[in-house]
Amino acid sequence: MSVNGHVKGHKRLSNPNRLWGPEEVYRAVDAALAAGYRAFDSAAVYRNEVDLGRALKELLPKYNLKREDVFITSKLGPKDQGDKAMEGALHSLSQLDLGYIDLYLIHWPGTQGLAVNDKRNPGNRAQTWATLEELHARGKLRAIGVSNYTPAHMKELIQSCKVRPALLQVEFHPRLCQTELRSVCEEYGVCFQAYSSLGKGELVTDPLVMELATNSERTPAQVLLRWAVQQGVPVLPKSSNPDRIKDNARLFDFTLTETDMERLSALDCGQKYCWDPSEVV
Repeated sequence: MSVNGHVKGHKRLSNPNRLWGPEEVYRAVDAALAAGYRAFDSAAVYRNEVDLGRALKELLPKYNLKREDVFITSKLGPKDQGDKAMEGALHSLSQLDLGYIDLYLIHWPGTQGLAVNDKRNPGNRAQTWATLEELHARGKLRAIGVSNYTPAHMKELIQSCKVRPALLQVEFHPRLCQTELRSVCEEYGVCFQAYSSLGKGELVTDPLVMELATNSERTPAQVLLRWAVQQGVPVLPKSSNPDRIKDNARLFDFTLTETDMERLSALDCGQKYCWDPSEVV
């Protein structure tokens, strides 16, 4: 199955942040597999690739699943941009220890230790992408993509790459609709994937979101996730709570009305709750 088909067609769990320990990762993965999740998102900077890999190797047999039944995404850390990219990617492969990575992303367009306006950033991105292309050709990275890229970063990459990015993962929610970025992805056939769909929790108390949740007898989180999914945007819900993991998967048995969708989209104000890559040259 293609990356686009896999991320849109399967329940996904955004892997726990780096503060989670092995036991919590194990419990979250167990609950996710039980709820039907088959895709998991991690990153070098989360510092839990080892824990995710170990949990999956122990738990897949419990659910009569094999390695090829799950889809693993991880990301290269900003410190490994440029000439350290090969070492960083191979380290992720070793940490996960699952044979290959289904989707590997450049986590950030800049390089750790360089100023956002440092003119070495574009060259480092290009060198990093060439490294990922090499590992993709060797079958170690089944698909490659990027995260936190702007329209300018995307166009720069598309113009120079041999292998087009399969996916772009960015912050996306009603207060940050990313219209231009989605248009660029559509033009070049890149899957657009959302993270931070709840705006770091800020949006679950938005009056409109709460109103729609009450009207539809759903949670505010489900309304926000459904808003993205209903537009064809795959999401990355993150939780260690088994009940919330189940709730976050229940997005396909209700719909928002066209008016509801329009009202939510009207909240767009360009608000970023995570990182702002727009200043990275």
